[in-house]
Amino acid sequence: MIKENLLKIKQSIPENVTLVAVSKTKPIEDLQEAYDAGQRIFGENKIQEMVDKYDALPKDIQWQMIGHLQSNKVKYMAHFVDLIHGVDKLKTLVEINKQAKKHNRIINCLLQARIAKEDTKFGLTFDEIEAVLSSEKITELQNIKIVGFMGMATFTDDELQLSEEFSSLKNFFEAQKAKTVLKNCNLEILSMGMSGDYQLAIKNGSTMIRVGSSIFGNRNYNL
Repeated sequence: MIKENLLKIKQSIPENVTLVAVSKTKPIEDLQEAYDAGQRIFGENKIQEMVDKYDALPKDIQWQMIGHLQSNKVKYMAHFVDLIHGVDKLKTLVEINKQAKKHNRIINCLLQARIAKEDTKFGLTFDEIEAVLSSEKITELQNIKIVGFMGMATFTDDELQLSEEFSSLKNFFEAQKAKTVLKNCNLEILSMGMSGDYQLAIKNGSTMIRVGSSIFGNRNYNL
C-alpha cells in the first residue's frame, strides 16, 4: 500500500516539488518499503529515532529533521542530517554550525516562519527572520547554509485562510530571495504543506511538502 500511496502522490505534484516522506513513529520495515519504491528523502521529528533509522537503513537516504529542535541535541545528528527544517533561533544556527564544523560538513537549514494564527506554533516573525539574515553573527557561520524557509499553516478547513497564510510566506520568501546576498544563504526551498493541505500549499508556491499519513497511514502514537 505504501508503494501505491507514494506513486499516487508523486503523480499529483509538479516535478519541481520535493516530497519528504514523514516517517516519524513508523517502523523500519515501512521505511524500507518506501525506499524500495524509490523514496530517498525521509523526515523525522525525534533525533534518537532518526539516528536509529539512519544506522539501520541504506546510506543514500537524505534525512531531514522536521520537528522543533533543541540545541543540545544537534550533536547527535550533525554527522549525517541533510536538512534541518525548524530553525527558529540564531542561537540554534550557531550550535548547528559548531557541530557541523566538527564533522567538516555544511548543514542545510530552513528558517521557520510563524504564519499560523494559532499560538501553539513555533517560528519567527518575518521581522525576526530579517533580523537574523541581517545580523553580523550570521556572516561568521561558515558551516551552515540557509537554503529557504519553512512554515506550518493553521490547522483548519478554511482554504481561504490557508491560502492567505501560505501566500504571505511565498511573498516574503521572494522578497528576501531578491535582496539576500550572504555567502552562506541561498534561498531556494519553500517548505509548506502536509498531508491535509499540500495541494493548496503547492498552488501558493511551495517547493517542498512534508507528507506522512497519506503515505504510511495514521501515526502510531504508542511508539
